[in-house]
Amino acid sequence: LTVSLPAALQPHQPFQIIVRYTTADGPAIWWLDPELTYGNAKPFVFTQGHSVCNRSFFPCFDTPAVKCTYSATVKAPAGIQVLMSATQSSYVEEEGVYQFYMEYPVPAYLVALVAGDLIHADIGPRSRVWAEPCLLPTAISKLSGIVERWLTAAESLYGPYIWGRYDIVFLPPSFPIVAMENPCLTFIISSILESDEFLIIDVIHEVAHSWFGNAVTNATWEEMWLSEGLATYAQRRITTETYGAAFTCLETAFRLDALHRQMKLLGEDNPVSKLQVKLEPGVNPSNLMNLFTYEKGYCFVYYLSQLCGDPRHFDSFLRAYIEKYKFTSVVAQDLLDSFLNFFPELKEQCVESKAGLEFERWLNATGPPLAEPDLSQGSSLTRPVETLFKLWTTEPLDSVAAASSVDLTKWRTFQTVLFLDRLLDGSPLPHEVIKKLSECYSSQLDSMNAEIRIRWLQIVVRNDYYPDLYKVRRFLENQMSRMYTIPLYEDLCTGTLKSFALEIFYQTQNQLHPNLRKTIQQILSQGLNPLPAIDTTAVTTDTPAMVLEDKVSEATNGAISLRDVNVSA
Repeated sequence: LTVSLPAALQPHQPFQIIVRYTTADGPAIWWLDPELTYGNAKPFVFTQGHSVCNRSFFPCFDTPAVKCTYSATVKAPAGIQVLMSATQSSYVEEEGVYQFYMEYPVPAYLVALVAGDLIHADIGPRSRVWAEPCLLPTAISKLSGIVERWLTAAESLYGPYIWGRYDIVFLPPSFPIVAMENPCLTFIISSILESDEFLIIDVIHEVAHSWFGNAVTNATWEEMWLSEGLATYAQRRITTETYGAAFTCLETAFRLDALHRQMKLLGEDNPVSKLQVKLEPGVNPSNLMNLFTYEKGYCFVYYLSQLCGDPRHFDSFLRAYIEKYKFTSVVAQDLLDSFLNFFPELKEQCVESKAGLEFERWLNATGPPLAEPDLSQGSSLTRPVETLFKLWTTEPLDSVAAASSVDLTKWRTFQTVLFLDRLLDGSPLPHEVIKKLSECYSSQLDSMNAEIRIRWLQIVVRNDYYPDLYKVRRFLENQMSRMYTIPLYEDLCTGTLKSFALEIFYQTQNQLHPNLRKTIQQILSQGLNPLPAIDTTAVTTDTPAMVLEDKVSEATNGAISLRDVNVSA
């Protein structure tokens, strides 16, 4: 849209533009029929603007370099609750009209709306949780009291929380990513409620975005690590303060394992492994979002903190950085110049040019991080994983008795998923090994959360272990979330089980969002004649199969799965 201004308009003279518009189906707006919600009672709609989808929602400068305040008027039918990422709201019941106002400048991608059968409960002095009625008790039990603890810990590290309220809304399983840091109102997928440790990490990550990403934003999508790397570092500082260093090191080890898995699949020379990625014209910035954005970015920030000698000194720098740049957008040089100016002794030592660890090399070299954190404080939790993995993968297999005595139900979730991910990396395994693994652990794993179960089922599929295939069917029959369906369908279609996958899909397709149905169709169609048409009338030809599908993987063979790539927004 180009607007021609009157010739008589003086430089810097304020002016107003009114754009009257309607929006059709677009990648930012997700409409759900009642059957795609948990309650099956009322329709639901949410928006997902990251990274350049909100241009299909309202006219905007859809770049993180531009920030502004906003107001909105929303009319909804009786019984439909409307929420937005705003600092102020009101409701006139007789008219069914909601008014919202965001008083602080935000980039376009952080404008968000959700409407549906939602009710709330207060879980802290400045936090409430919103969810469908059938989910609210679970959400309360998981989060009551602890969100304030996380906010207080974050404030002690990085200064005051500036957004007023920190509320959370749990969305149906069609939500295309795990979580989104919309200011004042974090969006999070309901599916994560059953996985306590993942819920903790994902919410704390979004809390950290309140400072890194929302208050201070990357000015260009080519430097997303400025938000994600710093938010991941802050998340781990918060978890260290609230849950201890061992837990933080375990979670970090799990994520770095996933990073190296992605590195192996993509290749060390792949340009997407750079922190400063070149964004070509016409490319969706979400294509560039991967674990390097998070974990390589985190490793660079961690390296900077180590140069200070004490993480508390680095915390002081980050507080000053936030205070200087809040409500603005920055580039990497702003961060690095501020760092060197805050620590003049490091500037005198020319740390930015240290051989092999130059700041420029961190930003522009492909491949793994130039340095990784010392995770020895987590050895009490990671060592048992390493020991058990060796028992199962060292030939000859004569340690089954010792391995089978390990009770996985006593482990933390991140220990179990780390163990299973390493078995996945080694698949296919010898038939004797997979048979014994099933005998030892299958019944234990059946009662665990979905993050654990999907990994075991991927092992089952990648090893063609037919005795446990019925569990794969049962899992997919009860899942509507892309993060718990796509990885399994990818593995099923990579091996010899495509017909099994087709059978399950045709039985379950009506419970899936049209975008997810289309994505699974594409997976199933690889190497086959086109599948029979499936009704996807809710998806226009201009609507991507999923808003953030580009964030997933370039290959479906061996699959960089959604749970690896889409940690959260």
